[in-house]
Parts: sequence; structure tokens; C-alpha cells
Amino acid sequence: MSTETIEAVIRSIDVSIEPDRAFELFTRRMGEWWPMQGYSIAGEKAVGVRFEDWVGGKVFEVVEDGTEWEWAEVLAWEPPHRLVLAWHPVPEPTVSTELEIRFAPLEEGTRVVLEHRGWERLGDLGVTARVDYDEGWLPVLRLYQDLANR
Repeated sequence: MSTETIEAVIRSIDVSIEPDRAFELFTRRMGEWWPMQGYSIAGEKAVGVRFEDWVGGKVFEVVEDGTEWEWAEVLAWEPPHRLVLAWHPVPEPTVSTELEIRFAPLEEGTRVVLEHRGWERLGDLGVTARVDYDEGWLPVLRLYQDLANR
């Protein structure tokens, strides 16, 4: 495995709701905005997301037959300011990247900053995964932003 660091993916969006509501929408209500089609393990059979809101809690994709696939583990839970996840949305996780989301108050809403890092942990797949997520976070965050701004 290389010791070279791969640049983090950083995305920032502004939403028109205050930080506590923005944090809740991103976490406890993730199933309302997350695009299950194309951004899930089970594809068409995925029906939602279950988020355990404590350090050590898990984030699960929920499948129509009740099966749950673990996407992440909560490493830091600091509502309404910050959340850190060990992110591994694959059926058999052996390694994870790190996803940090920060919520900063604005005069009229919240700036949400997503930083996805730790790509080098994936070995030879790190660069490809980083490119995929760099592109993939844009439409995902737009859906979150659209719901927050309604």
C-alpha cells in the first residue's frame, strides 16, 4: 500500500434552514433525500436509510425485504455542528474512508461542508474511488439542498 496521500473531496453547499434542522435532515432524515437509485448497494430493491445517531452507531441501507447493508459507522456526533463517519458502502467492508460534514451558521441558513478523505486506505482503488465520489457527491448534495430549501 502506498503512503502517498490522495487529495480529499471537498464540497460545500448553502441551505436556507438553520444548522440544527440542516443537521437533522442530513442525518436522521437521510432516507428522505438520498438517491437510492444508483447510490445504493441493493439498487432498485433499496427503500431507505436508517441512521443510528450516536458515536459507534451505524448507517444502514434498508432493502425492501428488511435486509440492511451497513454503509458507515459514526465516529463523531456533535449536533448541530459536525458529524464524522467511517464510510464503506460496499457489501463486505474491509476498509473505510472518512466522511466529515460540518454545519456552519449563515445569516440566512447554513453552510454545509462535506470533506471525504482517506482514499489512500483503499490501496490501488483509491484514485478511482476518489474520482467517482468527486463526481457523485454533487447530485447527492443537490437533492439534500433541494429538500432543505423547500
